[in-house]
Amino acid sequence: MTLKNKLDASDEVELAHEEERVSKLAALALYRDGTLDTLVPGTFSALKTIHVALFGDIYDFAGRIRTVNLAKGNFRFASAIYLESAIRSIETMPQENFDQIVEKYVEMNIAHPFREGNGRSERIWLDHMFRRELGRTVDWSRIGREDYLLAMDCSPVRDLEIKALLGQALSDDLRSVALLVRSVDASYAYEGYDAYRAEDLGSDGASGVVR
Repeated sequence: MTLKNKLDASDEVELAHEEERVSKLAALALYRDGTLDTLVPGTFSALKTIHVALFGDIYDFAGRIRTVNLAKGNFRFASAIYLESAIRSIETMPQENFDQIVEKYVEMNIAHPFREGNGRSERIWLDHMFRRELGRTVDWSRIGREDYLLAMDCSPVRDLEIKALLGQALSDDLRSVALLVRSVDASYAYEGYDAYRAEDLGSDGASGVVR
């Protein structure tokens, strides 16, 4: 069943393609127009702003805490009735070093606060913490899809794999547009969104600077 959307798309494939196109452009804009610089890293407010930026033109529920329960395979994300308290607890988690930041990311992924688009939003949220707290950024293109998905599947009980993958994918090049566009593509490919290349979207998809 196709999610109700603002694009009037009734076909799942059409919706997926338009969602990818619109939200990828929004992801690039978040880095390039200075929006991320205004957000407090590691807060739910920052994640909400990111989610609205990516999906606000597509779904009415953008930025709203979900009221339905979600599961992936045999794993159930946090129950909807406990989400608000879970989010408050996650916000208080420390984020002073690499391990703490990844642990906070894993907990937010378990919470999965939104109806759709959690992974793509949360990876930007994670990268924002790395940028602000450690002066590093994630080059998602250095982490293969299957490796990432398996590591995240294990992360609720053991986070060693996702920490190892992220540790080897960190870069000091915070202003590289090339790194940004390939990271956006890789992040979207984890969820099966690979119909467009970020650098081809819009007339200036690969131009500008990362703030």
